[in-house]
Amino acid sequence: MPLSQPFTLRLFENDSTLTQRLGVLHERILTTVPNMDRIAVAIYDAADGKLKTFINSTRKGEAISAYDFKLSDSPSLYKLAASGEPRVIDEIQEAIKSNTPHSNWLLQQGYRSSFTIPIYDNGEFIGFIFFDSVEPAAFNKEVQRDLSLYAGLINMSISNEFSAVRSIVASAKIARDFAHLRDFETGVHLERMARYSRIIAKTIAPDYGLSDEFVEHVFLFAPLHDIGKIGVPDSVLLKPGKLNEDEREIMQSHVIKGCEIVLKILGDFAIQHLADSKLMLNIVKYHHELLDGSGYPHGLKGDRIPLEARIVTVADVFDALTSKRPYKPVWTTLNACDELNKMVAAGKLEAACVAAILSNVQEVEAIQARYQDFY
Repeated sequence: MPLSQPFTLRLFENDSTLTQRLGVLHERILTTVPNMDRIAVAIYDAADGKLKTFINSTRKGEAISAYDFKLSDSPSLYKLAASGEPRVIDEIQEAIKSNTPHSNWLLQQGYRSSFTIPIYDNGEFIGFIFFDSVEPAAFNKEVQRDLSLYAGLINMSISNEFSAVRSIVASAKIARDFAHLRDFETGVHLERMARYSRIIAKTIAPDYGLSDEFVEHVFLFAPLHDIGKIGVPDSVLLKPGKLNEDEREIMQSHVIKGCEIVLKILGDFAIQHLADSKLMLNIVKYHHELLDGSGYPHGLKGDRIPLEARIVTVADVFDALTSKRPYKPVWTTLNACDELNKMVAAGKLEAACVAAILSNVQEVEAIQARYQDFY
């Protein structure tokens, strides 16, 4: 079934989230494939080799969330990712064994058949789209053809946003290389604090009603938080001692510079209106705000600071405390958490975000071990 141009434009031009746009597509699909009970997208983290739940539209059954696993632990999916070929299962109850949390969940939902399509961005594998039905053998050749068209739209929508982020990160890296910025402003620092941000967001998600999409976008956008520092002179950025008042003002201007950079590239990709892009901008714009209003540049207090920025603030401060700097030694995880809790008591940081670090010490320290600074 061909997709009309007006429908395609509405999908990409509205200011909804990817989850909401997937829901719109699902409603459209139901007009011709009424037994389509679930559509879900899992994205792939190449650095960890993990497949992670991302977005879904579910009519029957309970959606699986906050779940990830090593792609290599699933030989069938691993093969699909390598081949690029779709997969049809006509009877899930016979084909799937109950040996993982995901397969157990799948069998419990009562889905009978599925159609799985790997998705790519510029030839790079980025995840899967799963179509599930409570009817057996629901995916004949005609249905597969129609769903492949919709899968292309989903793939395009996700790739469009990922491409914007990669463009920003690549631009920042080039600028940093020219500016000769030190390692703690690049590479492993950004990788660590992005992964700390994901741990925090994932941990607090049930209490704050956060979706997997929110969690993964925080992870994706967190490395951009200090992008504006590429516009700060080395004499200020790399000064080993305490900054004077004028220098501090110059340093703090990186937030405004960062917003300008992000808005420029979002505008180039024509996606500045999307809700996910707002989350990206919020991280850059508000990650130096503190709950008591003592942060900068806007002096916001409490809930006026977007949650995504509060998450990244804790991750960034934690990484600064546990990393070696010219002016300080490395702090242990527990000592850093003690300091963070002092900042919670002083009304500066979100208590739940700090508690999330402490409740995931093993995972946090695994990140520290994997992404170490080298001097």
